[in-house]
Amino acid sequence: MPRVPPFKEIIARSPLVFVIGVAGDSGSGKTTFTNAIRQIFGPDLVATITLDDYHKYDREERKRLDITPLHPDANNLAQLEMDVARLKEGYAITKPVYNHESGTFDPPVPFVSKKIIILEGLHTFFTPRLRELIDFSVFVDPDREIKYAWKRQRDTKKRGYSPAEVAEEIERREKDYEEFIAPQRCLADAVIRISASWYGKEKGQTENIYRISLLQHRMSRVIADADLTIDLNSLLLFHDRDFSIEFSTEAVACERMRALTFDGEMNYETVRKLEKSIEQQTGVHPIAIFENRKTIAATDLVQLILSWRIIHRRIFLQDRS
Repeated sequence: MPRVPPFKEIIARSPLVFVIGVAGDSGSGKTTFTNAIRQIFGPDLVATITLDDYHKYDREERKRLDITPLHPDANNLAQLEMDVARLKEGYAITKPVYNHESGTFDPPVPFVSKKIIILEGLHTFFTPRLRELIDFSVFVDPDREIKYAWKRQRDTKKRGYSPAEVAEEIERREKDYEEFIAPQRCLADAVIRISASWYGKEKGQTENIYRISLLQHRMSRVIADADLTIDLNSLLLFHDRDFSIEFSTEAVACERMRALTFDGEMNYETVRKLEKSIEQQTGVHPIAIFENRKTIAATDLVQLILSWRIIHRRIFLQDRS
């Protein structure tokens, strides 16, 4: 029989450029949930664009104009649309660069198209044209208290803001978030909801343990031999951590979606079969996302399942080409 190349090799040979869009508020954890895709396929195939680079004004100009980055008028979305369209056609672009430490713009840089482009930002699928260009969309939606705790920590430690500046920015942003950012939840293929763990609110800050829901629409097509096994034998016999799994139907802004919710920690071996299934589909051996880890948290598990869902979408695009 002729050799069937692994899916990673198929992607590398394919002319298709697959665009993943991740939207959500600043500091909401957008990068976290696509880390698995970056690790599975590697930097040769995956490139990431942070939409903050498409801010229209620097920090001082925004203060003078009394406009927040969450307002679409503060961003060059038309340029973003053109750049994503060119990348999707396989062309390189010259990308702007926003420097968060100085709050100003650095010189633009060359940016080469890859087979998988990840867009992360506030307005990722805000316009109809961006939605046309994106093949799979995710909205990351942490509870308000959690989101702003993350933002305070990031902006004071990594972006040079004072605590007073962060508090003022949070207050100024709230109206624009509700008007311009939150409605994108209705446009997403998947919504990731993050709330405090039922096993202790403090576990988020001390152990990075949260209650994570992956909300999706019913899948119209499935891969017949896809194995999404969680090893219940391992869970029942060897598990010594608190962990819960729940399936429900929940309201998300304008509609209802199916929610798969995880909380707590699992022993790594419990989900090893799920990891092997993704290895088999992608041809990437081994997937080292959880290498040398004895336990994984709900955040880790949702990363893995979301990656499978994205790969699933990419496989069907390949079948249509």
